[in-house]
Amino acid sequence: MNKVKDSVMVSDPASWWRRLCRVTDQLHLCGDLPQSFWGARRNLKGWVDDGITHIVDVRGEYSDEDLVKKLQPQVVYAFHGTHDNGGPQKNSWFNEAVDSVVAAIRADPRNQVVVHCHMGVNRAPSLAFAAMLELGFNITDALTAIRSSRPIARILYADSAVRWYGNRHGWSEQKIAEACREAKNWHKQNPVDAGWVISRIRKEERVNACK
Repeated sequence: MNKVKDSVMVSDPASWWRRLCRVTDQLHLCGDLPQSFWGARRNLKGWVDDGITHIVDVRGEYSDEDLVKKLQPQVVYAFHGTHDNGGPQKNSWFNEAVDSVVAAIRADPRNQVVVHCHMGVNRAPSLAFAAMLELGFNITDALTAIRSSRPIARILYADSAVRWYGNRHGWSEQKIAEACREAKNWHKQNPVDAGWVISRIRKEERVNACK
């Protein structure tokens, strides 16, 4: 199946922003921790209570490394910051970030990894997608699992992830092109209005900033 069920289509994007979403038995997606100390402490404790052992943060603009070390020192924190400007992601970023996710998952079946960016719309879902390819998922199944668990995931950098994976594993240009078409066709069948999703989350940010 390559089409996400209508029942998971989101009506309130902001409610999914900082919701921990389980994609596989060991892989989760989320938005970032709140900026306030108390909010961050509360949400981080929630992650730990839900079993999270590893955090992979892909925001280029901010890091919670010191905060996590202070509040939950047993949690393994990995920072792999990148841009969110809509352009291609570098192979070097995928190499390091995917290896971080995959190593944690393969090290112990009890490990639980959350990948997050700011809103959990593009960067984190795209890294999760790349990691799932490396773990043996096919393109359609990986994209569908991500969207089904996190309906606001646009996965904008899926094309970069496919090209990275193909190059890493020695695919021909023809095979890479076919794989990119598969990802593109999936997105056509399962569109998300990223602009609207982001605008709803930004509205929620403004509301929270005024509290």
